[in-house]
Amino acid sequence: MTTPIDQVRSWIAKAERIVALTGAGISTDSGIPDYRGPQGLWTKNPLAEKMSDIRYYVSDPEVRKLAWQNRLDSPAWKARPNNGHLALAELETRGKLHALITQNVDGLHQRAGIPEAKVIEVHGTLHRAMCLSCGWRGDMQLVLERIRAGEDDPHCTECGGILKSDTISFGQALIPEVIDRALQVAEEADVLIAVGSTLQVYPVAGAVPLAKQAGAKLVILNAQATQFDGIADAVLNTSIGEVLPFLCNA
Repeated sequence: MTTPIDQVRSWIAKAERIVALTGAGISTDSGIPDYRGPQGLWTKNPLAEKMSDIRYYVSDPEVRKLAWQNRLDSPAWKARPNNGHLALAELETRGKLHALITQNVDGLHQRAGIPEAKVIEVHGTLHRAMCLSCGWRGDMQLVLERIRAGEDDPHCTECGGILKSDTISFGQALIPEVIDRALQVAEEADVLIAVGSTLQVYPVAGAVPLAKQAGAKLVILNAQATQFDGIADAVLNTSIGEVLPFLCNA
């Protein structure tokens, strides 16, 4: 009897243009908490969600100070790619990965071996800092050194503007070119694998039905149900770290 996992392995074996869409759930095994899950960052600490809102961040220096302390202690600096990241990198090694769309800002897909050019970071990256006034961008670690040296709310050395991570906060506009590219590669996929995402955040969640409408096989691998389970060709509510390597390895 053919199982859903066997079916997905068969689709991957035949595929030429696989697109992965990843959310916070793929990085939890690396020690990075998700946001909305039972043990999620925002579930356990509602103030953390306020720090992710650009309105509070800009208007309240205390929120910024707390945000910088959180960045200083972020688990992302010590995190290593886990079996899920490495499994998707295996698709790249096999020449099957067309692109990877990620809602994550941790850079672990690149560290796993997927080329920068194939990773579409729709919410930016924690590894860069940026100025909200002049648009300066630079290495986040250089700004964190200023925190360690005693600054609690560092400002831009170019113009004096407010600094933050080069990530998309609530209330900030997404970058149209990045979203357009994400939706385009979704339409080009013959298999789309959505991994570790609640698929609630638009417009990137729209890549899922778009790929399906364009003829792709749709696979959803997530611990919880999503709104697109009903249109998926396979839904796997199981451990990402255990199942994804089995799916992606020849």
